[in-house]
Amino acid sequence: MPKTADGKPDLSGVWIPADTKYFMDLAADLKPEDAPYQPWAKALATERQGGVHKEDPLAQCMPPGVPRVETHGGHPFKIIQTPRELIMLYETSTNEVFREVFTDGRALPNDPQPSWKGYSVGRWEGDTMVIDTIGFNDRSWIDTEKGRPQTEALHVTERFRRRNAGTLELGITIDDPKAYTKPWSAKFNLNLVPDTELIETVCENSRNVEHMVGK
Repeated sequence: MPKTADGKPDLSGVWIPADTKYFMDLAADLKPEDAPYQPWAKALATERQGGVHKEDPLAQCMPPGVPRVETHGGHPFKIIQTPRELIMLYETSTNEVFREVFTDGRALPNDPQPSWKGYSVGRWEGDTMVIDTIGFNDRSWIDTEKGRPQTEALHVTERFRRRNAGTLELGITIDDPKAYTKPWSAKFNLNLVPDTELIETVCENSRNVEHMVGK
């Protein structure tokens, strides 16, 4: 496993999900009772599934939130690692976006401004980078096929562990008590994409919003 000058695992590189099924259904490996909805959230997810994604933020050129941006099948992202922060650059189906993950020891803010990607801080636990993110808006979807909703109470915990030179393991915990009755988790691998770079992505589908009629 590559390491940085200070001996930490080096997460740098361009990565892409090994399996796109988690973009469609983040809980694909779980039983329904392992990712239980609050009643209103179940009703909304069912409505979204029947609406042919008319309300999907990605269909309207909005950015994918977290963790949807990590599972975005077919679209790689790049990690740039420094001693005090991680920079994540995403090539998505809407517009390219970025995240800053602060690893300088700061705490999460008490009252962050709600946003698509939230506010992230990270820390090392052995060879695993643990990232806590809060401060989300309630507009993003957790996944695509299921259309799982989120609220501003969402707290996402990501655990990045580089298993070897070409594989990055990502564990995700969703903790949103307003949308789900208990926290739930998923885990999948990302593959290194060597000798390549991200490309520019620009979305203009919002010009055709009047044609998004659903069922």
